[in-house]
Amino acid sequence: MSDDHPLLIGTDDNPVPGNHVTGWFDSVGGKRLRYAIFKSAVPVARGTVVLLQGRNECIEKYYETIRHFTARGLWVATFDWRGQGLSDRLTKNPLRGHIRRFRDLEADLSTFLETIVLPEARLPFCLVAHSMGALVALSLAPKLTNRIERMVLIAPFIELSNQPLPNWSIRLATRLLRITGLGWLGSGKDSFPKPFAGNSLTTDLQRYDRNQALYAAHPELRLGPPSASWINEMLIAIDRVNEFEHLDQIKVPTLMIAAGNDRIVAAQAIERLGNRFRAGRAITIDGARHELLQEADRYRVPTLAAIDAFIPPDQASEPAPAVSSG
Repeated sequence: MSDDHPLLIGTDDNPVPGNHVTGWFDSVGGKRLRYAIFKSAVPVARGTVVLLQGRNECIEKYYETIRHFTARGLWVATFDWRGQGLSDRLTKNPLRGHIRRFRDLEADLSTFLETIVLPEARLPFCLVAHSMGALVALSLAPKLTNRIERMVLIAPFIELSNQPLPNWSIRLATRLLRITGLGWLGSGKDSFPKPFAGNSLTTDLQRYDRNQALYAAHPELRLGPPSASWINEMLIAIDRVNEFEHLDQIKVPTLMIAAGNDRIVAAQAIERLGNRFRAGRAITIDGARHELLQEADRYRVPTLAAIDAFIPPDQASEPAPAVSSG
């Protein structure tokens, strides 16, 4: 892996899409993050999808989805969040899923948009985000007006599902760990590989095995359990994005897609949120589990159809205008 052009990893059943560029960008705290832009083969692009991953994900996991968008004439711009994929890790234990501040993730997205997407990609820009990535997008959404045309938030991480304790008690416990200097502690044991039976992510065995095989062959891409600090920062952000004062500032048209059988995020909370701000609406894919873009085709196909119907109509595209630093 060169310093200028980081490696994209492919496997026999998950080859690297062609016609792409890769690189690094520097974000807050001096962290170096890996990015890639995948270009459509059509002469004039219809725009760019800014694709945001969830926790414990990487660019490689989305090759199939990237091909779907580029086949539609769209470019795809994506990156690995700090602390995961091939971006800089944040603790001595590289498997620890950790962040110090949620606003660092917001800064990662803002920096990516300003330094990579605006100068290098094609207008209009739409954002498609999953789980944790959708929470970051929702949190930053009031500042995305006039930069992002539309947002699709897939299983956004806005309320925990099936937790034995209420959010406030989990937030208090993780806050106490942070105060005592133990915010880096993990929330459980790292168990990998995990069997398909009983998984909370997808009903599709082939896609599940493909992703497990990727992480088994390239353990540098995966994460273990989240830290107390990660959990605490997420819960604080969840509370904030659910406030009316925040939602009322969102002007970007937003489609939220809930998974009807989601055991990680409460689907009912997504449905309620879709009715709470003027720019938003929500639909539910009944029977699907959390990772809708990794699901069986009976769930994945209607998810993609909803996205395809929502993102901007066909139009000729051009490079983004230069951004003044003044």
